[in-house]
This record gives sequence, C-alpha cells and structure tokens, in this order.
Amino acid sequence: MMFQRFRYNGLRRLASHERGVAAVEFALTLPVLLFVFVGVTQVGQAVSISRKVTMTARTVTDLATRTQSLTTSSLNSILQASTAVIAPYPSSTLSIIVSEVSTDSNGNATVDWSGAWPNNSNALTQGAPFTLPSSLAGDCITVIYGQVSYGYTPVLGYKVIGPITLKDSIYLYPRMSERVTYAGTTNTYPTCPAT
Repeated sequence: MMFQRFRYNGLRRLASHERGVAAVEFALTLPVLLFVFVGVTQVGQAVSISRKVTMTARTVTDLATRTQSLTTSSLNSILQASTAVIAPYPSSTLSIIVSEVSTDSNGNATVDWSGAWPNNSNALTQGAPFTLPSSLAGDCITVIYGQVSYGYTPVLGYKVIGPITLKDSIYLYPRMSERVTYAGTTNTYPTCPAT
C-alpha cells in the first residue's frame, strides 16, 4: 500500500512538471525560431529587391529604345525614372548605366554613347571596345545595353554576411530607328556597308 501511494504521488508530481518542461522546451527553441524567421524575412527582402533590380534594368533600357534621339536632359530623366521603379526601396545605393553598342562590318563592338546615374563618371567610355554575348554577336548591329546594380545590406547579420551587390543587365534593339543618337557625345558609328 505504501508503495502504491508513493508511485501515485510520483506520477502526480511528474504530471505537474509538464508545464515546466514545455516552458523549457519553448525557451530552447525560441532563439532557433527567431533566427529562422529573421533569416526568411531577410532572404525574402533580398529576392524582392533583386526582382526590382531586374524590372529597373528592363524599364530604363526599354525607355531608351523608344526614341530616335536623346538629349542630356532626356537621358537623365530616363535614368532618374529608376527611382520610381525601385520604390519602395531606397535608391541611395542604386547605380544605372545605359549605353548604345554597335558592331562594325567585322563584328567588332564598340560603345557609341553611354550615360550613368547617379554618377555619370561611371558611364562607359565612348569608342571603347565592348564584348557582346555570343547570342548577339554579328555584323552591323546596334543594341541598347542597360546595367543596374544595387547595394543591399541586410538589417540583421550584416556583420556576418556584409553588403550584397544585386546586379542585372539587358540588351534591347532600338525600336524607332536603327540607332539612337545622343546629343551628349560626338557620334562616331562603326563603318558598315549601306543597306
């Protein structure tokens, strides 16, 4: 009888400690759950910004292809439109380059003109050789090249991961004419036979 009472009291005490066990388990798993939650939100934000970078490259380059000629003012307006596309993320770490690249009759590509935002000194050098992707390589072609980069710094864990540069680029053919002239430079186009 004494043994049964002792056994019954022991089981009752064990049952009363279940709340304490649950609290300890929660305390042990909480840091892991918070780490996973923060990690997922940071990765989700990086993916969202990466998609915005792609949309910005596409939009800015597409705007440049929809004209026959650009002035310095109109090119700056196109480049600054990127701030509306990248929103709601800040544009302080955004960098954009839009250039026209043409090939000569031998397939050698050079930069016809280039503009950059927010710092135009990042623009490609006019007349500099340029390597086109093999899918675009050919004689006497002209493309508008847009490149966007964005410096993303995670809110948490930036000391471990550090800032990440998200980049994208796109090539589009001019839509309104064979090439887009730019008043900000002296246009010297590669020599191609007349069509």
